[in-house]
Amino acid sequence: MSKVYDLIIIGAGPAGMTAGVYAARKKLKTLIISKDIGGQAAWSSDIENYLGFSVITGPDLVKKFEDHLEEFKEDLELRVSISGIKKITKKAKNFETTTGDGKSECAKAILIAGGRVPRGLGVPGEKEFINRGVAYCAWCDGPLFKGKDVAIIGGGNSALDAALNISKLVNQLYIVNIMPELSGDKIMIDKVMGLPHIRVLNSTEVARIEGQKFVESIRIKTRDGGLQKDLPVSGVFIEIGSLPATGYLKGLVKLNKSGEIIIDEYNATSQKGIFAAGDITTVIEKQIITAAGEGAKAAIQASQYLAKL
Repeated sequence: MSKVYDLIIIGAGPAGMTAGVYAARKKLKTLIISKDIGGQAAWSSDIENYLGFSVITGPDLVKKFEDHLEEFKEDLELRVSISGIKKITKKAKNFETTTGDGKSECAKAILIAGGRVPRGLGVPGEKEFINRGVAYCAWCDGPLFKGKDVAIIGGGNSALDAALNISKLVNQLYIVNIMPELSGDKIMIDKVMGLPHIRVLNSTEVARIEGQKFVESIRIKTRDGGLQKDLPVSGVFIEIGSLPATGYLKGLVKLNKSGEIIIDEYNATSQKGIFAAGDITTVIEKQIITAAGEGAKAAIQASQYLAKL
């Protein structure tokens, strides 16, 4: 492991890919390591609030990001590692990253933009039926449930986006929302409520997921305990938010109570030489355009840090 990069960026979502462009423009020898390309942005259907596009799908936007990165391949390397980063170690003046498959790389600075992972329900049957009816990405797995009855768990924008994404594919769609009302954007709520085959069950939660080899039903109950019944469905899409992917960072950088990386106005973490950007940090708004802006800021600050070494 003789090669030492100037910067290793962890994550290839909007924050990481934007950071890659800015780092390459600064002529930094940069390596992006990510479990996937696009992060949560690649799961989105219609994006209507990214400047420059009245409407664009998540995969199409991510493809444009990739094409932009390709222009800087002389200084920028993008590597997909399905196992992801498992450890970052301080090595004298540098940092060493290790992926789950045991491969290590070294850099003078690190920029963490690893985003978030789906939040689980934590009910009986969830883990048992993952990939057998339980899914966390409607965009990815929706076509598998064409013509079937499905349930989407959640009431925010991610749940509504998932509902709109697969509404043309499925037969009956239930939105099981633990809150008294849907909490997403009004424009999305109006679209969902205008579809006749979508039924919204507010103040309702999932007690368990049941089936034989595959999901066959979910046991639901109202928050006041007044109703409990089985809802026959073949698919369950869990869309109740996400958690920062920071499990491997404990003890390296300071995290808040939610597990997000604490950063200052310069996108610097508590560990000198490590920067962070996007949804994985304490930045308030978790939006694609915000993540991209934060990625740009972090890369600029990392380049200034490296210039002073």
